[in-house]
Amino acid sequence: MTKKKGTLALLIHGGTENWSPARWRRRFDEACVGRPVWLATDGGGDPADVRYAAVWKPAPGELAAFPNLKVIFNLGAGVDALMADKSLPSVPLVRVSVGDLTHRMTEYVALHVLMHHRQELYLRDSQHEKRWQPKYQWPAAAITVGIMGLGTLGSDAAEVLARLGFRVAGWSNSPKQIEGVDCFHGKAQLDAFLRCTDILVCLLPLTSDTRHILNRGLFAKLNRSSPMGAPVLINAGRGGLQNEADILSCLDDGTLGAVSLDVYATEPLPPDSPFWTHPKVVLTPHNAADTDPDEISKYVARQIDRFESGETLENLVDPARGY
Repeated sequence: MTKKKGTLALLIHGGTENWSPARWRRRFDEACVGRPVWLATDGGGDPADVRYAAVWKPAPGELAAFPNLKVIFNLGAGVDALMADKSLPSVPLVRVSVGDLTHRMTEYVALHVLMHHRQELYLRDSQHEKRWQPKYQWPAAAITVGIMGLGTLGSDAAEVLARLGFRVAGWSNSPKQIEGVDCFHGKAQLDAFLRCTDILVCLLPLTSDTRHILNRGLFAKLNRSSPMGAPVLINAGRGGLQNEADILSCLDDGTLGAVSLDVYATEPLPPDSPFWTHPKVVLTPHNAADTDPDEISKYVARQIDRFESGETLENLVDPARGY
């Protein structure tokens, strides 16, 4: 007699097209053949049958309803919201790590670095005003892009930017070695990293140590002698990393020349946020590395198969570090 496979529960609360629960349900049904897939928003089913949960922004306490849960799979890259749930079951928590997500983030970083490097804000303003006045364009080699966070996403972006001809520096909590990248690590080397950075890209996880790390004190240490003049910030990490009042005031007084933001303290971004209309802000709706249901559902299915075969789960979150 074939043993019944443990149920996979989908707890998905997105509200946008890419996070349609029905869309994810169809993908998981295809990837997890023979395994019951339960969409929490549909109701019904026995919570005691659930062995695995694939989640995006679950409500606090929602996962505690499954008494026999074995593994939690977070469908996005950041796990800070999950870690803040005091009722989170003490089971392995797996981060998403697939090539598709990594490549999408690298696309976003390269796009926005190039946009600021090639003076697109000025050029689009010139187009609007029908003004034909190109400025001197410096080479990529004249600009240092500093990436905070050298995990899978940051490392890939760093390598691509180096191939485009930029000088690239990276900063992480622990030592890293990446060909073509000047790597800094730890609090002792943070200031040296900032002093050489013209375009700051933040891909850090959100922890108690990194909350509001993007603040006036940090921005003031960035390099101000590049052809760009004032430095640029690109944050595609987490909204909690940035002090938004500091960003706005630093844009207004010239401490920052421009910013690209994909994440915010409150999401969706409130209609009355000054970010919507600030002339030095490029904003995107937290879609820098939108997760692809096809790739992720297959990834989760493989991880469950590994677990049930007695193999080690990949990309486990370390609760002590928070990522």
